[in-house]
Amino acid sequence: MNSFFAGTSILYFLGCLALGFLYAWLLYCNNKNLDKKLQYGLTVIRIIAVTAIAWLIFAPLIKTLNYTLDKPIIIIGQDNSLSVGQVIATGFDQKLYEQNLKIIQDKLSDKYEVKTYNFGDSVGDGFDFKNQGKLTDAAAFFQKVRDDYTNRNIGAIILATDGIFNHGGNPLYSINQINAPVYAIALGDSIPKRDVLISNVNYNNIVYLDDDFTIEVQVQAFQSDRENAALIVSQNGAKVEQQNIAIAGNSFVKAIPVKLHAGKIGVQKYTVQLSVLPNEITTKNNSQSFYVEVIDGRQKVLLAAAAPHPDLGVLKEAISLNKHYEAKLALADDLNSTDPSKFDLIVLYQLPDAQNISTSFLQKVSVLKKPIWYILGAQSNFGSFNRFQNQVNLSSANGSIQEVYPDFANGFTSFNLSEEDKKQFSTSDPLLMPFGRLTVNAGATPIFNQRIGKVSTQQPLLFFTNENGLKAGYLMGEGLWRWKLSAAENESEQSGLNDLISKTVQYLSVKDDKRRFKVFTLKSAYDENESIHFNGTLYNESYQPVNESEVKLQVKNEAGKFFNYVFSKTENGYQLDAGAMPAGNYSYVANTSLGGQKFTANGSFYVNALIAEYQQTTANHQLLNTISKQSNGKLFMPADLLKIADEILKNENVKTISYEDRKYDELINMKWLFGLILILLGTEWFLRKRNGEL
Repeated sequence: MNSFFAGTSILYFLGCLALGFLYAWLLYCNNKNLDKKLQYGLTVIRIIAVTAIAWLIFAPLIKTLNYTLDKPIIIIGQDNSLSVGQVIATGFDQKLYEQNLKIIQDKLSDKYEVKTYNFGDSVGDGFDFKNQGKLTDAAAFFQKVRDDYTNRNIGAIILATDGIFNHGGNPLYSINQINAPVYAIALGDSIPKRDVLISNVNYNNIVYLDDDFTIEVQVQAFQSDRENAALIVSQNGAKVEQQNIAIAGNSFVKAIPVKLHAGKIGVQKYTVQLSVLPNEITTKNNSQSFYVEVIDGRQKVLLAAAAPHPDLGVLKEAISLNKHYEAKLALADDLNSTDPSKFDLIVLYQLPDAQNISTSFLQKVSVLKKPIWYILGAQSNFGSFNRFQNQVNLSSANGSIQEVYPDFANGFTSFNLSEEDKKQFSTSDPLLMPFGRLTVNAGATPIFNQRIGKVSTQQPLLFFTNENGLKAGYLMGEGLWRWKLSAAENESEQSGLNDLISKTVQYLSVKDDKRRFKVFTLKSAYDENESIHFNGTLYNESYQPVNESEVKLQVKNEAGKFFNYVFSKTENGYQLDAGAMPAGNYSYVANTSLGGQKFTANGSFYVNALIAEYQQTTANHQLLNTISKQSNGKLFMPADLLKIADEILKNENVKTISYEDRKYDELINMKWLFGLILILLGTEWFLRKRNGEL
């Protein structure tokens, strides 16, 4: 760094100095009383004092120029991914390559500032020749250069890689933002070798139990014309599918659909494998494993009634149209042998009944906290119904019935019905509702109100209640079969009744998660280079989040090995970063306690193996050449590695840059200058007074 005053400031100073000389000369030139030496001394003092005062008056600012020399930065990026280590060109000497790369670093360090990095699935400082990166992200390397050296003098970038980039953006689009030549070292072998591989598997990671699902396997083959390979799919180690593939051509690509069946609940491990051909360059890309979570999405619905009725057939048919719902019908004597606890939703059709056939069954239902859909009719026992639940009361019912039409209630938002469905119900036949005085809890949410003749009322016909998170539905009349016949008479393409029943069942059967202790991963599937993150929440009895208690976590892998962790506390919850884990299926159990009560939460996740580095075995030197030319650099083979240093040294554009920094300072801030003026004037006054000049 060089620093000096600007020329304008020097001129101001010379002017002030001249003013000081003039003032001192006028004051002392004709003085004959003072000793010559003292006269000269006082003259010098007056010159300095007047110059300083004038400088403060006429030049209150002083401009300083600083010049900073910025040496060129040479950045060396070395590919540390698996693909570099698995495919090596003929005649390549790894040890010699490492030595030469360090020689380049030392040679360039004499004149430039040299920075070294390695990159794979992440960017690290320094060289690393272990070649363990699961992915190659060159774009992240260039982003690192941009972030760390913005507004710096980047002289050149040396990029040692095989040109196989399988993560992040295309590095070709990153070099224009750096404005520095890229000297590429072409590693690997660009000549295709004999190889068959699975380049990709497309699949859904969540499927439903007993569903058939299709995966798509993309197979590639190089230098294997007229060969045959077997594609085998295994589930948890057992073969479930096999196909033979005839390879046509030396550059073969084919997408093969494979149909599988989800017959077991839980996380299922599938392995897709290609048979090995003789003299393949690598067999690590012949297989790929993935995980599919099979869930039982089917909700079990019990249709309970004392006797057969056409409405029951309508209900069962509508529920069964959704493959995720299973409806079971229990009538009369079958009720006593039915266990209602095994069902997610119970439909009580005209129960309690007038003959009290269902008394024993209803006793079992009453102790369960299950959602119930009540449908009333002429055979209902209204007294027992009023005692069985506390949301609705139908009094003064004398057994007579009345016709009631549905009238859609504005403001209903629990689920949506189409305008076509609403139109169907507005023109449908009436339901038969028991005549009586209806009293409904104020918190009820109606979807249909009653319309008697042409008179619309505010009395609900179909409505829902929610008591402390327990949902219930009420249909105050029978005759759903009438609505179905109305839709058939109107030749409607879709049945609004089926849609209504399906959405009602879905709304009532969806469970609210009221657990007081929850622990979950941010997602169910991770890659093996990702950190596994857990979040946890603990609630008190008022369902307010608290975090005073310690939460412990135990993770178990497929081999049965356990890993123990303790959560960190956040503002009102818990979190944990368990780091990256090897590929496989994992389960976890979290434990804590609050107020003497113990809580447990469990779950599972799986980690996918990264095989992208094995899926391309041919180096892409053409891309490296394009990057070099586009950035005004040059491509080098490993044998010519040492020539890179000479190429950079003779590049006239790689040179030191000087930055000018202007700075203005106020003289009034220089306190020492005021002190100097006071000392000088005080000294002059004292000497003049002593010699009788005052």
